[in-house]
Amino acid sequence: MTIRHLKIFITVAECGSMNTAAKELFLSQPTISQAVRELEDYYGTRLFDRLSRRLYITPAGQELLNHAYPVVAQFDQLERNMTKDQQKDIIRIGSTITIGSCLISNILNDFSQLLPNTETYTFIGNTQMIEEKLLKSELDIALVEGEIRHPDLVMVPGIRDFLVLGCAKSHPFADRDAIQVKELEGQKFVMREQGSGTRALFDKFIKRHSLKIRTSWEATCPDAFRNAILYNQCLAVVSVRLLERDIRSGQIRIFNPHTNELERYFSLVYHKDKVFSPAMNTVRNIIAQYRQPDWLDNVPVGILNE
Repeated sequence: MTIRHLKIFITVAECGSMNTAAKELFLSQPTISQAVRELEDYYGTRLFDRLSRRLYITPAGQELLNHAYPVVAQFDQLERNMTKDQQKDIIRIGSTITIGSCLISNILNDFSQLLPNTETYTFIGNTQMIEEKLLKSELDIALVEGEIRHPDLVMVPGIRDFLVLGCAKSHPFADRDAIQVKELEGQKFVMREQGSGTRALFDKFIKRHSLKIRTSWEATCPDAFRNAILYNQCLAVVSVRLLERDIRSGQIRIFNPHTNELERYFSLVYHKDKVFSPAMNTVRNIIAQYRQPDWLDNVPVGILNE
């Protein structure tokens, strides 16, 4: 079994077809078939079921795929590191959308000051997308707002955050000091997409309070969220950091639950088998210095009561 076998296997698994994999790798189909057969003989198990001219990965094949991604990625990194013209280290940092909109630029600026000769690549997506890229070793480390459940990923709480209920200053709720949770019943909301950590936490809140709300908007883009609140009379439950500009200017009024049920942490996530590099340690140390926004002491905050 060689790295070449694993690379062919990964391509076949992703394409779901030996013919397509052969075209992708510029190899003949018999060569692809032989490599897969040799892997199956080596491990003594079937890696694919062949049904109606399509391949379906077996549980054993999925187990091999989970291990093959980081092995191949580490080999490719070794090749890059040993190449003579390789001048700079690189760290691949993932970030969920909320964090990418309000924190990641500052974190990257801090990182560049500490390690100016290390290049950075940043990917921003929802929690589910970040999890998949970490498992495929397409990212070295990530900062997420949601829950990571895969047993191969380590999740370490880093930056305290909390969600608030936000509305435009023209909304009927805006002039009040407190509102009741039950008053959210039937209200129009702009929601994050499924797979988002913010959406998952708010969905738990909705279920806990047996609320029925109206999902009028569903969006991933922070600007779309902002517009739905400001111009379409939607309510939203989002990170307090995401709407800082409009909260401080008074365009958006926020309400904080009197309980801590919408509190959370932005967490550092990495693969359990990942060897920490100096660059990864630097990211971890930077994150440890971020705290709750101090500007909140200077804005009026309403209360969301049960």
